Amino acid sequence: MDIFSILTMIGGLALFLYGMHVMGEGLSKASSGRMERILETLTSNPIKAVLLGAAVTAVIQSSSATTVMVVGFVNSGIMKLSQAIGIIMGANIGTTVTSWLLSLTGIESSNIFMQFLKPTSFSPILAIIGVFLIMFCKNEKKKDVGMIMTGFAVLIFGMDTMSSAVKPLAEVPEFTQFLTMFSNPILGMLAGTLLTAVIQSSSASVGILQALCVTGSVTFSSALPIIMGQNVGTCVTALISSIGANKNAKRAAIVHLYFNIIGTIVFMIVVYAINGIFHLSFWNEAATPADIAIIHSVFNISATLVLLPFSKGLEKLAYLTIRDTEAVQTEENTAVSKLDVRFLDTPGLATSQCMEVTAEMAYTAKKALFYALDLLENYEEEKAAEVAKLENDVDEYEDELGTYMVKLSSKSLSEKDSQTLSLLLHNIGDFERISDHALNIMQACKEMHEKNLEFSSKAEEELAVFQRAVRDIMEASVESFVNNDSEKAVHIEPLEEVIDSLNAEVKKRHIKRLRKGKCTIELGFILSDITTSFERISDHCSNIAVSVLQIKDESFETHEYLNTLKDKDNKAFSIEYEQVKTRYELP
Repeated sequence: MDIFSILTMIGGLALFLYGMHVMGEGLSKASSGRMERILETLTSNPIKAVLLGAAVTAVIQSSSATTVMVVGFVNSGIMKLSQAIGIIMGANIGTTVTSWLLSLTGIESSNIFMQFLKPTSFSPILAIIGVFLIMFCKNEKKKDVGMIMTGFAVLIFGMDTMSSAVKPLAEVPEFTQFLTMFSNPILGMLAGTLLTAVIQSSSASVGILQALCVTGSVTFSSALPIIMGQNVGTCVTALISSIGANKNAKRAAIVHLYFNIIGTIVFMIVVYAINGIFHLSFWNEAATPADIAIIHSVFNISATLVLLPFSKGLEKLAYLTIRDTEAVQTEENTAVSKLDVRFLDTPGLATSQCMEVTAEMAYTAKKALFYALDLLENYEEEKAAEVAKLENDVDEYEDELGTYMVKLSSKSLSEKDSQTLSLLLHNIGDFERISDHALNIMQACKEMHEKNLEFSSKAEEELAVFQRAVRDIMEASVESFVNNDSEKAVHIEPLEEVIDSLNAEVKKRHIKRLRKGKCTIELGFILSDITTSFERISDHCSNIAVSVLQIKDESFETHEYLNTLKDKDNKAFSIEYEQVKTRYELP
């Protein structure tokens, strides 16, 4: 084997790993976070957890990615440790799908149909279709499908290149002697563990082993411990991701490690005992890619069947390893904790998490506003303090979400997720400004309370109507945003126009009372501050409603949309405006 063969082998390995990365990224984008979201629908049923873990991993083609997500879910408080155990077991089963796909390269038959089952035969067709979809289709979903096809084709081409490069090693006695070293269980497991730990993918390391099978030098006795080590090595990714996480997240990563270590020990003892007693005839025979896939699947399925009934024991073992300290009995569990950095590697899920946390921010801003409006009728010091606290909470939401979404924007996002993220960045600004106006209203009420000032009965009646309109528009905009309800969103703009009219009319009436000496200048300033806050709150509600429509439909230019909507020739808008106006007539 000369230097050029070595370079070819390295190039094949690079293409293989890159193809796996591209295919996984395409699958993740195509799922748009839906597959990951399935993990949150779990019940306490461990069998369902195993099946869902296997299904999600089979789709996204990475047990490491699934396990890292699980660590993130546990860290965020979305998932309990007991639920995570079943998913982790299922992820180990789901990851065997890749090895079965790669095992098809070993098909030998003169039948043309059987030949087309070989990935090396149909992958060029997938490559052509994939490249066509990427280059000529504007639809984002079709581009994602093209990425999956192209990634798979590159993966297969890389494996075929790698296999062809190592084939001459079959004639090198030193290479055969080197591989026989791994029939030693300890050496074999160490080799498998190190290889997988370095490339952080058991699917990829199993694929490399399958490529080496073409030399005919990989026997069952040497393949078995390497595969066992590969399953242990895949735990490294989850362990690394748990650094800096809370105790339960660390326990989830430890459970993954214990599951593979205990499963490996039990499996190795059983297999070596059987071989010692019955002297398995195939023990020293050359393994094929299909044999590797069988060993990989049998181990993971057997380990799950054996350890699933003892999942509570694994949970207790994790608690014994990572104990709770008396100094820290509870850990912070807020909505902001859902923005786990581990989710950034699955952008669809991370975007969905941002939507959830922004919804929590919206409810907090609404609560702050409604408390502030209550103070207009009856000032209470406790409620005023609560408004200030809620406003501070909304500021924290904005800081955390803004920082997280900036990080997320640098990832490979689908067109829809990218648009959603852009609009969310605007929305958090609107919700933050609404809470600021709530604080302004509270401060105006506090000033009136401290100075023993009161509005005239007529001004109070007008503010009551105005306040009802503001409550309604805030309620509608938050509900339309949280539920992504475009039907409700389209009815917000007419109410916003009515609020603009109310603002102008209330100020006009105040000036009349001022001229007649029925109101003071000082109260006039306070009233102006309150009504201005009302009007600006409605503007932010309008922005939120428009963003809901933009997320639901194809993006449009906001100002152009609003100008078209309010055009005097738009009879539907004019009719609805008049209908809404009658509901908020000033006394």
